[in-house]
Parts: sequence; structure tokens; C-alpha cells
Amino acid sequence: MTTELSSSHRATADAYDAVAALYAELFRDALDAQPLDRAMLAAFAEMVRAAGSGPVAELGCGPGHLTAHLRNLGLDVFGVDLSPVMIGLAREAHPDLRFDLGSMDALDLPDGRLRAIVSWYSVIHAPPADVPSYFTEFRRVLAPGGTLLLGFFESEGGPVTAFDHKVTKAYRWPVDGLAELAGEAGFTEVGRMLREPCEGERFRQGRLLMRAGQ
Repeated sequence: MTTELSSSHRATADAYDAVAALYAELFRDALDAQPLDRAMLAAFAEMVRAAGSGPVAELGCGPGHLTAHLRNLGLDVFGVDLSPVMIGLAREAHPDLRFDLGSMDALDLPDGRLRAIVSWYSVIHAPPADVPSYFTEFRRVLAPGGTLLLGFFESEGGPVTAFDHKVTKAYRWPVDGLAELAGEAGFTEVGRMLREPCEGERFRQGRLLMRAGQ
């Protein structure tokens, strides 16, 4: 990507650059203790495989742990992230996978290129007014019928709420509100999951599985 980053994107990239090594170490095995999350990712992968071959993008991939997990689930996956340091760590840890520096609301991809997208705790840093543009971009690069999986902090029945994320400013979303915005961009909900916070987590966790319109 050659597009100049917005001030919001630059702040997010700089914040993750500063903690990238610690973040990579802390979350390297995070999925091991989360059977519900692994189940949701497995269901996503099964849906994608059943729909036929095609590239899958993890947008906001960080150090690449989840990208590698998706590869192990049989997907042709690559990662994209704003943080140059995160991309460097991902390439070092997973040299057999592709990782690109870029912004998920302005992807350097042609229309309809992707079979599926995973956005796992990445739209959480977008100012709420900008989130519709992210979904519009996701829909642009997905093939008709393509699959989208979102992971986010859920607001437990309340409105969109800013909170003190340990890296940089982030937002908790009501699952219905996020599903509605995705619907306005051309997605249909397939399923959702809410799980209560585990040890070390502060908030309810949300997952939305969506399909792009034909």
C-alpha cells in the first residue's frame, strides 16, 4: 500500500509498533485456552472450504498467530496489518506465509478477489463513524457469497463504548449494531456467538459470521 495513513491509522500503527514484541509473546498461545473461539474459527474454515478455493485475508493480523492457525485449518490465507513491526515479526515467525503492510479500509486488492476475510479484534480501533467504510471495503474485495468473520469486544446491551484498551483507544460494540452496519454494506448474518469474559478478560466477547451478497 502506498496510501498515506490517516492520523487515526498512524496512531494505531505507532502504538502497536511500540509493544509488538511483548504482544506477540503474550498472545502466541491465546487460542489454546479458548475452545469456543477455536470452534468458531473451525466453523468459518469449514464454510470457506465448502464454498471452493480462493484466498483468505486476515485483516489486522498482528504477529501472525491467527493467520497460521487458519492455514492449519486448510485455508489459503495471508495477513495484512498497519504495523510494520508486527509485519516483520509475522514474517520472521511464519516465513512460509504471506504478510502485507496495509490498511484494511483501503486494500490493495481488485474487486471480488477474496473468498473470505477474518477481522479479529481489528475494527475495534476504528472510530465508530468510520466502521461503515470498513464494511464497504470488505464487501468490495470479497467474491459474491464470500465469508466474513468478525471478532470484537461486545458492549453487553449498551451503546458503542470507548474503553482504555491496553495498546490504544478501542470501542466495544453491541452485536446487533455491528450486524446492522454489516447488513447495510451487503452482508447477511449466518451466525453469532457471545461468550463471557475468561480469566484476564474484562468484557464479553462477540463473534459475527456473515456472508457477502451475490
